[in-house]
Amino acid sequence: MSGAEEMTWLGDGHPLLSSTEDLAVARELLAGFDDDLGDRYRALIDGHPDASLRTCRPGHLTGSALVVDSGGTNTLLMLHAKFGRWLQPGGHADGDANLAAVALREAAEETGIQNLLIWPQPLHLDVHEVDPPGEDPHLHYDVRFLVQAPADAQPQGNHESRGLRWVPLDGLAGFGCDPGLVHLAHLGSQALERLPQT
Repeated sequence: MSGAEEMTWLGDGHPLLSSTEDLAVARELLAGFDDDLGDRYRALIDGHPDASLRTCRPGHLTGSALVVDSGGTNTLLMLHAKFGRWLQPGGHADGDANLAAVALREAAEETGIQNLLIWPQPLHLDVHEVDPPGEDPHLHYDVRFLVQAPADAQPQGNHESRGLRWVPLDGLAGFGCDPGLVHLAHLGSQALERLPQT
């Protein structure tokens, strides 16, 4: 699929969200990022056959989701238990090179919301250093997607968060979120104006 007109929102179980260890799938997702940052991701993938594993150093691929409500005005943030900051849902690929599938899986696990839908083209790339307790500092090569919750969504969370909160897409800066997440929310808001309704 090469254009928005050929794409559609996908739900759990869709064939395009099948897990795979083939890093060519991750590389293909980066086709729309023909800049230096996209090149960094491609270099990681090309130089590290274990790029989708959390043991890969200097860093590894992760997938995350900007989860928006059915009206497209709010995003769901989690107070991350390990990092103590408000973040979007996401996590390690753990060998799955289909990062859209990773982002959708992590969003469902960390929010407790069923029947989420994902736009399969990434919105944003963000490389950042993490220094989790008991691990060495390393990089997360995060691939970020837009995910929409159904109208009856009831967030519940899991052990990875100390809280969940709906926050206006244009209010993240005032909520203490990092600039990358604020930019992601801005991109998500723009995307929702042009994408087909779910």
